[in-house]
Amino acid sequence: MSVSFNKRIENLLSIGWVASFIATLGSLYFSEVMKFTPCDLCWYQRIFMYPLVIILGIGIFKKDASIALYTLILSGIGGCISLYHYGVQKIDFVEENSISCGIVPCSGEYINWLGFITIPFLALTGFIIVFVTSLLILKKAGK
Repeated sequence: MSVSFNKRIENLLSIGWVASFIATLGSLYFSEVMKFTPCDLCWYQRIFMYPLVIILGIGIFKKDASIALYTLILSGIGGCISLYHYGVQKIDFVEENSISCGIVPCSGEYINWLGFITIPFLALTGFIIVFVTSLLILKKAGK
C-alpha cells in the first residue's frame, strides 16, 4: 500500500519533523539546562513526542508518506495529554491534591510567559502542528 509522495507531502513531513524536533530540544533544555524536574504528565507527553522526531525523520528520508497515520495517532494522544495538563494548570476543575504527580505537582508552572504560555502549552502547540500536518498528508494522499 504505497502512498504517493510529492514535494508538498515532503514539505508537510518536514514541518512536522521541525516542530517535533524543537519540542524535543525544548523539553531537554528545560530539564537538563534549566534543571526543571518534569512531572508525571510531562513524562507522558515526552513519551509521545520523542518518537515523532524519529518516525517523521524516517518518513522524510525514505519518502514514505504512509507514516502520517502513525504520527497522527501519536500526536493526537500526546495533544490530549497536553491539553489535560494545561487544564490542570490553568482551570481549577481539578483539586490540586487529587492528582498524584510524583515529586513535582502537575499544577506547577515553571514558566508562565504572557500569562498563558506554559510548558504543556508549548507541547500542545507542537502536537497540534504534527497532528495537522499528518492530517493534511493523509488528505493529500487520499487515505
